[in-house]
Amino acid sequence: VQLVESGGGMVQPGGSLRLSCAASGFTFSSYDMTWYRQAPGKGPEWISVISKGGGWTYYVDSVKGRFTASRDNAKNTLYLQMNNLRSEDTALYYCAKGERSWVARGQGTQVTVSS
Repeated sequence: VQLVESGGGMVQPGGSLRLSCAASGFTFSSYDMTWYRQAPGKGPEWISVISKGGGWTYYVDSVKGRFTASRDNAKNTLYLQMNNLRSEDTALYYCAKGERSWVARGQGTQVTVSS
């Protein structure tokens, strides 16, 4: 299993970023996928789950209405569109295989929201 996140960076409050997660080594379309984040000094927090076909998504309350998860099974890629970013969204963002499973995940991409 290999998961490689990209798209992180530094953005001002209110800005947007789109994260990507390239998956390989498993049948991507057979698995729900999860986005996690880990802020400095805190444990990992799941923020979004998307079903195998992309037909349903779950979000943690703190990102509902601002973040949108999607996937392209033909490209084995998972996405997270993040809008109206806040300072409290600053964290290392990970994608993980499965529904809220922390076991198989990527190395993460840093998102920093600061003025």
